[in-house]
This record gives sequence, structure tokens and C-alpha cells, in this order.
Amino acid sequence: MRDRALSLGLAVCFVLAGASAQAAERGPLNFSRDIRPILSEHCLGCHGADKPQADFRLTSREAALGQGESGHVGIVPGKPAESELVRRITAADLSERMPPEEKKALKLAEIELLKRWVAEGAHWGGHWAFEPIASPVPPEVQHVANVRNEIDRFVLARLDQEGVTPSPEADRYTLIKRLSYDLLGLPPTVAEVDAFVNDASPGAYEALVDRLLKSPHFGERWGRHWLDLARYADSDGYEKDRARGDAYLFRDWVIEAINRDLPYDRFTVEQIAGDLLPGATARERLATAFNRQTLTNEEGGVDQEEYRINAVFDRTETLGTVWLGMTVGCARCHSHKYDPLPHDEYYRLFAFFNNADETSTDWPTSAKDLEEYDQLASDLQAALDRRHRALAKDELAWETAEREKIMSQSVDPLAEHEVTIVEATAEASKLEFEKGSAWAVAEGPEKERVPPPDKDVYSVVFESGQTSITGLKLWTLANDLLPGKGPGRAPNGNFVLTGFKATVIRPDGTESPLELHRASADFTQAKFSPEHVLSPKGDGPSGWAIAPKMGEKHWLLVRTAGRVDLEAGSKIRLVLEQNYGGAHTLGRFRVMTLTGDERGIHFARKDIADALEMYPEKRVASVQRKLFDYYVSDVLKDAESQRMDGELRKLKEQYAAKVMSARTLTAPLLERTTYVFDRGDFQQRTQKVEPGTPVVLGSFQPRSTQPDRLDLAQWLISPEQPLTARVAVNHVWRHLFGEGLVRTPGDFGLRGEPPSHPELLDWLATKFRGDLGWSRKQLIRLIVTSATYRQSSAHRPELVDRDPLNVWLARQSRFRVEAEIVRDLNLAVSGLLTPKIGGPSVFPPMPADLAALSYANSFSWKNSEGADRYRRGMYTFFKRTVPHPSLMTFDSPDANLTCVARTVSNTPLQALQLLNSEAHVEATQAMAKWLLEESAASDAERLTRAWRQCVARPPTEGELAALAELLAKSRAVYEADLPAAKEAVGTYAAKDVEPTENAAWVATLRVVLNLDEFVTRE
Repeated sequence: MRDRALSLGLAVCFVLAGASAQAAERGPLNFSRDIRPILSEHCLGCHGADKPQADFRLTSREAALGQGESGHVGIVPGKPAESELVRRITAADLSERMPPEEKKALKLAEIELLKRWVAEGAHWGGHWAFEPIASPVPPEVQHVANVRNEIDRFVLARLDQEGVTPSPEADRYTLIKRLSYDLLGLPPTVAEVDAFVNDASPGAYEALVDRLLKSPHFGERWGRHWLDLARYADSDGYEKDRARGDAYLFRDWVIEAINRDLPYDRFTVEQIAGDLLPGATARERLATAFNRQTLTNEEGGVDQEEYRINAVFDRTETLGTVWLGMTVGCARCHSHKYDPLPHDEYYRLFAFFNNADETSTDWPTSAKDLEEYDQLASDLQAALDRRHRALAKDELAWETAEREKIMSQSVDPLAEHEVTIVEATAEASKLEFEKGSAWAVAEGPEKERVPPPDKDVYSVVFESGQTSITGLKLWTLANDLLPGKGPGRAPNGNFVLTGFKATVIRPDGTESPLELHRASADFTQAKFSPEHVLSPKGDGPSGWAIAPKMGEKHWLLVRTAGRVDLEAGSKIRLVLEQNYGGAHTLGRFRVMTLTGDERGIHFARKDIADALEMYPEKRVASVQRKLFDYYVSDVLKDAESQRMDGELRKLKEQYAAKVMSARTLTAPLLERTTYVFDRGDFQQRTQKVEPGTPVVLGSFQPRSTQPDRLDLAQWLISPEQPLTARVAVNHVWRHLFGEGLVRTPGDFGLRGEPPSHPELLDWLATKFRGDLGWSRKQLIRLIVTSATYRQSSAHRPELVDRDPLNVWLARQSRFRVEAEIVRDLNLAVSGLLTPKIGGPSVFPPMPADLAALSYANSFSWKNSEGADRYRRGMYTFFKRTVPHPSLMTFDSPDANLTCVARTVSNTPLQALQLLNSEAHVEATQAMAKWLLEESAASDAERLTRAWRQCVARPPTEGELAALAELLAKSRAVYEADLPAAKEAVGTYAAKDVEPTENAAWVATLRVVLNLDEFVTRE
């Protein structure tokens, strides 16, 4: 065993000696390039920031030069032989060698690099992404003729280094198709292609780019990219997955903002903190709906605070992914294993969103109304907010005192007791009674009975038998003698109780009213709340009713305002008003008294008492808001607040025809305390933290001592913050090349891939936030006018082994378009596409069995008709639990989490979808119809037109011959089967064309619309 270990050790030494000789020729090591990737891959998992093995950290030079728990020094600069790290990675004894056997082993070349690094002094360097953005000078290159702008210099410099020449420029057919797909997500028309191909002017390409950037469809195309980041959906998620009918307003905001080229810094601020901007407009408040795209759980019995916390986790981690390109979620439970993000700093970021409440905003229906509403309402809303903030401390004191009062009250079990009725009368009927129940009697012989009165008032006097009561309970009873078994006397058995009043009759005959509140019932007809029996609505008939559950018994429970003591010999009079009309009066009923207390019984509103009883930290935003509004309006009766609130309400009624919940965030009335959660468990709170940003990402300078989301947003776009511009540029590059300069767009940290062209990334980031003024359109224009973008995407066999992933950018990329665009292309070339921009989501055809899936039949997918059936894919209603299958088949994200990079797969299901789905078959039928109804043309002309409509370029002779052969075979098939021909044509029969001929063209065009080239961005 000893001999084997010695032999292994000698072998390692000889290999290292050979490797060292080779490495000596390379010059000084670069820590970020040569060493950090090795440490991240093999070492930081065990020797990171959180509970490092052997108490040895490799997260910084200072830590690495220290002693571990063994007492040995990890790294001694310049002395590999004295460094424990080198000893352990070269140990002959497998039990001592690092990494352990169960981990990924170091390669011999990596061991040599680490040894050499220590020998050179173990110089450390900051991670490239966390360093300030440099302003590199574009390099000189050999192939100057290939330079169209500075981007090309950076790319050509890398190609020169590798000894590779760039690909030639793509032909004009490919260029216009590529630009149209990239900038609009729509195919160019044949006329547009011909105009560009035949335009010999020097600026033809740039003019095409500018035209596409000005198209309103640009906002749709690039807005869809942003919606992936925003995790946009039209439903809440979880089991109930209720629809969000107003969600599309945020989508419209995104499209509009991108079309008007809202600078990316402002685009960022408005979405994170638009509501906190001075004089925030409705549009700016709506922008913060970015933060409301989280899942919402409305299932019964869930802990609402737990799901509020989950939503805040999601907002925090979405911000980290979208703007910082960091996996901040790894620090939710412990300090990040690889990146310099301590556990507590995660919760400092979390605190920005923890101190925010979910609310709604008013959205006027026209641009003119929006402008006027903002002008009139912003100052009034700001004044109301100031008034509320002035009252916040007093409200908190009231809240605390009332909670203490409630919690100190004794609680007796609720019990109901029989009563003895001594008198029962009615204004328009005759009542009979026995013990505690009474019933209306139909007077006269059976054939001459008088119909039930239209309205009535019952008065029932009873003895309680209790010394005190805390409420009354009314049972309405079913009976075979009543219409539909009652309990009411209306033809369908229903009733409407419009008033419920009671008095105490003392032994001396005097009466005093009982103060009643908190009406509740076992079942309530829609819009007929039991609360109406105590305080009727003022806008029409109201009361308690029980349709459609007639023929059953029901109960109504009304509490007294505290315990009511009864003198011996007292009675109670109960008055039941039934003024709805239509004979909606009670047929049979029973009266009972209640005893037993509950906390907060002195409150007229049980929901307020329940909210006060709730532990303050468990109250979700809506509960806290309810308490505050109750205090201002019912307790304080603040006239100033009521005046301003009334004026705002009038403005909303005047300008906002529909008040839609835009699901925005607003600043809180009362600050929440944020704690670090042990292992991410919201019930395990440790130290308190204040809002703050990661130290490694530069200084944070809030506007005041209480940092808020506006401070966070301004920090993100500040010159000192190194990630936002880099990450944004990388997102844009990825959409234009298929991969980013950083191929891990969601991880710019130590475990992410370094940029393929770091100087280019920094030059673009500097340009973006500098000369281009954060303009998305100008950044895109800069990139697409480069020679690098305009290269051919043709395969290069000589680079298959050297650069299989095209990291060097020696050619353009070729990839399938996204799920929504697949359908858009079909609709566009068939002439079916509805070009309308924005508006509510639509419901294109979906398989019936999927459309029927919903929680308790709460949602129905009803196929859209008319123009809405043919809207672009980004407007398809996205139900999180049942997404449209055409989207999921082509790799659409599920909208549960932010998505920075869609996968691109190639499956048989996709081919089946394109061939057989209702939407794609209909597009083929429609295309055949207009092609056949055009002016008379030969088969070859029609086939050429169809081909060019789909792929821009003319077909080759071979392609045209193959299509002509298919057309001929299809004619033969359908001439022998007329029913099949009619079925193939569907409702899109071409005028004056035989079904067999029409069907043959449908079959042929199905092939054209299924070309890989059609759904691929070349």
C-alpha cells in the first residue's frame, strides 16, 4: 500500500514538473481567468462563506491566508511547500487529498495552476462582474474592411487571436427576414422583401432598421421578452388559480413604454417604485404591477402571512435575477456558498419589499382622461397620504389599546336557548305560535284563501328564561304546506327579511331598544347580505334571502353590543320587517336567545374585532388597511380625511369609467420590522435588519434614514452599481444572437460563465448608460447595424471542434422562434392576423378537455370569436395551472418564476402541433383561399408566391419541383375522395374553385407552413 502511494506521489510530481514547464511559457496568471473558476468549481462548495469545512475559507485572500482548525496556514504566498492547500491537493494519501473522493477531482493541469498561483504570491482579484465597469478602447484589428462599428473591432480581435476569419454577410433575403423576426416577431411581406432587395442606396439597411424600430409591433416583440422576466400571467396560480381580469393593463404599459423607448433607467425606477415618485401618476403607479406578478393563494385555511412572505421572497429574488444577474435566492436560508452575499444582506434587500403593501390603482379609459385625472388627483392623493401618515402613530396606539382590551376579556362558550312566545301578530297576516315557533296562517276556507300579502311586518313577544343574553337567533323552517316547502311564502319558497329589530319589555311595561350588530347567516343569496337587515343598502331593495337553497331550514344570528342583563319578568319583542314585495315573507320560523361571549363583542364589526385579536405581525396588508380605515372613519371620524377621500371618490367616478385592480405596491402607513429568518423559515426570526444593498456591489446612499424602494431603484441605475447595465446589455445581446456574451444570464456570480468578450460587454454597458442614454432602441440599432450581426449563419465545419457553440461569434446563430411567434407567423402569412395592439387577453381555440379544467368549475375557457380569435400569441390568456398547450409545446415558461432564458427544444410534439392543431390547420386553409382567389396565375407562380410569403427568398428549382410534385399527388388523392376534400377545405372554400383542387392546395401549403426555415430565425 505504501509503495503504491509513493509511486502515485512520484507520478504526480513528474506530471507537475512537465506541466510547470509548459505553464512557464504563458506569463503571469490572471486570478479571475485562471484561478477563480477552479476554486468555484471544486472548493467553494465546502470552503465558502457559510460554515466552511475545517474552518477554512477561500472566499477572500485574507481568509485564505489564515489558519484552519488544524492550525496549518492554508496559503503562504510564494511558498507552495509550506501551504496546506498545496499539500492537500497533491497528497498521495487519498484520505487527505482534496477534493474528497466523492467530489469532482482536480485535473493535473488545474493542480499545477493552483501551485503556480501560490508560488507567484497568491494574488487575488475581484470577480469581474463585481468590479466597476471599465471603458475599454476598441482594439485595432487586421480585417479593417469587416468593421462597420466598434462592436466588430472587439469581435474581430478575438477572431484574429484564434486565427479565424468572420463569416461573410448574409444575403438580403436573410437579412430582412432576420431583422423582421428579431425586431417585430413577424415575417416581412413579399413587397417589403422586394423593396429592400432592390434598394441599391448606401443606407438601405439602416433605413430598414429604423422603420422596424418605429413599428408599434416592436413593443409587442420586445415587451414579450420583458414579460418573461416579469413572470406575467393572467391568473393567480395555486389551486383556485383565479383569473386576473386587469392583468393586461401591466402588459399594455410594458408595450407602450418600450414603443416610446422609455429609457431603461426610468423603466427600472417606475416598475420598482413608481408609486413613490413625487406626484406619482396613474401610469407610474401602474408600472409597479411588475412586483404584483407573484402567485396569490386564496385557498381556505392557508396562513396568509406565510404566502405574503413567499411573495416578498419572490420579489426579492426576481430583482436579483432580472437586474443584478445574481442567484440571491441562495442566501435566503444561509450565506451564499459562492458569491459574497451574506445571509443578513439577503434580508436587507428583502426589507425593501417587506415594507410595501398590495393595493389597487384607478385606470382611466382614455389617454386624455388619464392626463386630466393625474393632474387633478395627484396633489389630492399626496395630501391624503400626508394626513394619514400624521394619524398613523395615533392609530397604532388605538390599535394596541383595543387589542389589550380584547385579549383581557373572558370568553364563554356560545349557547342557544329555547324561548316561549307569548304573543305573535302581523300587520297583513295572521300568525299562530307554539312555544318558540310561529307560522303564518292562510285565512279562509281552502278554496277561498286570501293570497299571502305583498309585504308584512311580524311582531313576536317572548320570554327568554335567561338572566342575560348576548344575541338572538332566527331559524327559518321548511314546511310541506308552503310553496316549494318554503321557508318563505313567495311562489318559489324564498323570502326577503329587510329589517330585524328588538326591544326589551320591562316588568312595568316600558320598552327600550336592544343595540344589535354583527348579523351572519348559514347561507346568503348573492347581493342579499344578512348585514342588510340591520343597515339596509341605500341604492335599492335589500335584505337577507336564501335563493337558490329554498326548501331547507336556515338561520340568522344577530349579536347584541355586549352582554344584556334582563330583569326578572322581562320580555323581548322581536320585529321582523319584510318590505321587499312579491309575497317574499316568512312562512314558518323559530326564535332563540344566545348566551356566551366572544372577544371584541362590543365592536359592531366582527371583522375589526378579529383583525385586532390577530397578532400584529400576522396581519396582511389588506387587514392592516382595514383597521386603519376603520380608525379614521368610525373611531376618529376625521373630517379632513373624509373630505379628501370624498373628493377623490368623485374624481374616480368622473374619470375612471372602470376601477380596475392594477395590483400595484404603495408605501406602507406603518413600517414593518424585518428580521433574518433562520434557514428561511418565517416563523424563526433572529436579528432585526434595515433595508440595504449588498456591500460587494458598491455604496448605497438613501435619501433619508428610512430607505425605501425608490432608493433601491436609484441605486440599481447609479454609476457605482456594476451589474445593472451589464445584465441589461447581455439580455439584449442574447435575443439578437441566441446566447448572451455571458452564457449564464441569470448568474453573473462566481459560478456563472465569464463573458466571452469581456471588453465588448463593458464597452456596450458604458455606451448604453452613457452616450445612448439608456435607450433600448439605440442599443439594438447599434448591435444590428454591426457586421457581426449581419454575418451569415451558415454552418462552418472547420469550427465544429474548435468552437462548437459559436462563442467566438465567427458566424450568426440559427434558432427556432419562441412559442408565441410560431403562431404569429402562421396567422401573418395566412392573412388572418389581427394587428390590434394591447387590450384584454383572448382565448384562441384550445382542446375541450383542457379548456374544461378548473377549480370547482370556477373558470370557463370560451373560445374567442371574430378578430379576437386571431390576436398575437402574447395576448393569449395565460392560466398558470392550465397554460395553452401550443405555448408549452414550444417551451413557453410557466410564469411561476422569472425566466431569463427560454429553452429551445426540438420534439415530435412540435411537428404534430404544426401539422394538426386547429389554429395551424385554419391558417393553412385561409392561405389557400386567398392564394387561389388572387388574379389568375400558374401553379409555379402560386407556389413561388406561397414560398416567398413564408421564407422571403425565392425557391430553388428543386424546391419548386418538389412542391409541384406534391400538388399533383394531392390532386389525385382528393379527386378520389370528395368528402375528404371538403373536410380539408373546411369553411375556407375559395370562390369558383372545386373542393378537390382547393384541398390539394391546402395539403401542399401545410408543408410550406411546416418548413423548418419558416419557424427558424436564420
